[in-house]
Amino acid sequence: MLKRIDVDHLTLGMYLQAFCGSWMEHPFWRTKFVLTDPKDLDLIRATTIREVWIDITLGKDVASGATSVSRDEVDASIDTALSRLEEMPPAVVQPPAPAPPSLPTNDHTPTSMQVELHKAAAICSQAKQAVVSMFSEARMGKAVDAESASSLVTEISDSVARNPGALISLARLKTADDYTYMHSVAVCALMVALARQLGLSDAHTRTAGMAGLLHDLGKAAIPMSVLNKPGKLTDAEFTVVRSHPVEGYQMLKEGGSVEAAVLDACLHHHEKIDGTGYPDKLKGDKISLIARMAAICDVYDAVTSDRPYKRGWDPSESIRRMAEWTNDHFDARLFQAFVKSIGIYPVGSLVRLTSGRIGVVTEQATKSLVTPIVKVFYSTKSDLRILPEVVDLSVPQCSEKIVAREDPDRWRFPDLSELWSGIPGQPW
Repeated sequence: MLKRIDVDHLTLGMYLQAFCGSWMEHPFWRTKFVLTDPKDLDLIRATTIREVWIDITLGKDVASGATSVSRDEVDASIDTALSRLEEMPPAVVQPPAPAPPSLPTNDHTPTSMQVELHKAAAICSQAKQAVVSMFSEARMGKAVDAESASSLVTEISDSVARNPGALISLARLKTADDYTYMHSVAVCALMVALARQLGLSDAHTRTAGMAGLLHDLGKAAIPMSVLNKPGKLTDAEFTVVRSHPVEGYQMLKEGGSVEAAVLDACLHHHEKIDGTGYPDKLKGDKISLIARMAAICDVYDAVTSDRPYKRGWDPSESIRRMAEWTNDHFDARLFQAFVKSIGIYPVGSLVRLTSGRIGVVTEQATKSLVTPIVKVFYSTKSDLRILPEVVDLSVPQCSEKIVAREDPDRWRFPDLSELWSGIPGQPW
């Protein structure tokens, strides 16, 4: 049985199942282990993570009288919150000031998912090379070419405007080696989608996209051996990694051509609503809108991406886990808007339908967050692959519903990405 407890209630002999936070916030390369070393207890309590999950069937239970919450209770609460999401009114936000100059609007004519996926693959390939060059120049002490970055943000913004699911989904399919670069591209696209969901102007949407593209530039100052280390970070290495917001801020500020809102997002995208983030421990509305947006988009792409030391979580599982942390980590209104922008079951989510068939989400429906388009390809009744079939759960005559999320690690379908994207191999 799983229980969520405060880190102050952790004791030796407990079985640590998971941290209530992303793995960017702690130095451990694994989470599932029995606590036997007092130093590990001290390390956990020194992080910004305030709660953890323990498995009392594999280790000690929490002391009598200590507050704990069961997995079933948390799941029920999240299910209720997500089911009511469509009833929530749109979030009303105050856009960052001053407003950036308006630019000509490009063609945003809606395109089908399949058409935009191929366009997005080309954009991702181009964007990767541009970000690699940007990071290389930053490592050599050269100023960031904001003009070049602006044209890239426009390309990404246009793709998201034509079909928001395509580029966001493709950018998630990064290799561990490409993570540092493609993470910037993915967060840019997510920021654009969130800005559009919030109803920000085209100019402010581009500002959000630029913040997403440049937010992690400070990682150019961190040795690749530390960024891609496939094991536990030392205290010193963890401190170095946490220096990247300040490093990036200084790099961009010295360049002199980046908007104040973008600078702020770079510096404060690891701040948390409860004031336990870094580098300045800002709290609530003291964190700018763009930085609060970046915090959500940064974490989502990080936890859904494969890393040298950890496989990424399923997109729908990531949404649920982030929902657990919202009151402490994220602006709840912005998180609700974020989920509306990508779906409760984002593209690439593995789900089980009422018929017992398993499928992967290929596209969001326009009318409902819980009835996406799913490509079914496996029968749990026969334990066999079946001829793929696209099922639109939103049409009135469809009798199928999503009854469960499935863990891709359990099934290990080798062609899962190709099934939803239709593009074989590395798509970009």
